[in-house]
Amino acid sequence: MSEIKNAMHANQENALIPMVILTALFFILGFVTWLNGPLIPFFELACELTQSQAYFVAFAFYIAYFVMAIPSSWVIEKVGYKNGVSLGLLVIALGAFMFYPAAETRTFILFLVALFVMGTGLAILQTAANPYVVVIGPRESAAARISVLGIANKLAGFIAPLVLTALVLSNMQDYTADKIAALDAIAKSKALDTLALQLQTPYLYMGFIIIILAVFVKLSPLPEIDLDEDGNVAHLSVFKQIINALKYPQLVLGVITLMLYLAAEVLAGDSIGVFGKQLGVYGENGNFYLKLTSFTMTAMVIGYILGIALIPKYVSQVMALKVSGILGLILVLLIVTISPNVMIQLPGIPVLPLVILLVALMGLANALCWPAIWPMALQDLGGYTKIASAILIMGIIGGAIFPLIYGSWAETINLANEANGIAKTAKSGNQIAYLILLPSYLMIIFYAFKGHKYRSWSRSRSLSGQIELIK
Repeated sequence: MSEIKNAMHANQENALIPMVILTALFFILGFVTWLNGPLIPFFELACELTQSQAYFVAFAFYIAYFVMAIPSSWVIEKVGYKNGVSLGLLVIALGAFMFYPAAETRTFILFLVALFVMGTGLAILQTAANPYVVVIGPRESAAARISVLGIANKLAGFIAPLVLTALVLSNMQDYTADKIAALDAIAKSKALDTLALQLQTPYLYMGFIIIILAVFVKLSPLPEIDLDEDGNVAHLSVFKQIINALKYPQLVLGVITLMLYLAAEVLAGDSIGVFGKQLGVYGENGNFYLKLTSFTMTAMVIGYILGIALIPKYVSQVMALKVSGILGLILVLLIVTISPNVMIQLPGIPVLPLVILLVALMGLANALCWPAIWPMALQDLGGYTKIASAILIMGIIGGAIFPLIYGSWAETINLANEANGIAKTAKSGNQIAYLILLPSYLMIIFYAFKGHKYRSWSRSRSLSGQIELIK
């Protein structure tokens, strides 16, 4: 074993500095990612969009992962993992700066381009950073390490909507749909221009902070890693590496599972605000629905804490994935079944429809999916781990496609209800459309119970048991 690998695996102390750096990176990643939730209803108002059009916010952001994952792997091949992290951060900062001209002109397409650029930076960052998490310690505790980073990611996701509403959207009571509709064309345009301009300063500050972090990473002692120490893969073209990696069933099924899981994670965080707004969850300042993403993030943080406490000492990452899939399936069935008129009172917050709380609780079901799927999909891939990581990142396309389908389906049902004179107090399309997540949790359950064990496409049964016996 090489000196680099010995250093990375020697003891937990050697992993401390990389973990601290990675924790900071995943906090930034989470902050940027989970701003999309409150931005969806914000752009729906500011850019005068339909609900289905507003979900292009999620599409533009997450489609970048799919488009740029393989190019990101090529970039990292050229510059290395550490430089790849710094480069990813710089691209994210560029996207943040692009919010300034987009807000100046209140042009939705420019906002989408900025979000795509930020997604590109995150694709590079994820492709470079995720392998570190697997190699800096034992594989069997990889889910616990990813859970630590997940807490940082989702804690940022909890904070991001609160910061956005406090600094940018605190006056949303002046920009309700009814008040905007009552204005004449000139006054309406001026009011919406003013609303959009409120995004400029926060995104400028965020861009500068991310640049500082990129410089810090560049100067940090974060070690370079080599996942192909024996040179078995490096001589192959990227295309050949992809073809060979796809011969591993645990990877292919893992990518499908990850794609469907991302659909559940993104919808649980990004749709809850629009759903809450539709159900009239405004609060005293008229902006409470913009904070509902924080509810989902809180549930995910609780899930990650449970992961750290229980995995692998008390619960295997496989069992955690089984429980997550089953819990998610139950929650989806409850969400589409329970009446939106059933209310619940929680301390310190307005009265909420119970179904909103159930959507937030999907965050608990989703929390341990990524930490479990990632190491299970990369197991036994050796030198193909790097290209497999890029292929897994492509699975994030689920977060781009499913929100569009959800928004379109929900809008179709809502229009049909309106045309048929169905009362707004009945189940809306937004509620019924959560049925789209049933395949997600069914696939998670399959992968946890059986799919991750496959080692050969030529056989329908698992070879992992035989492998363990040989070892």
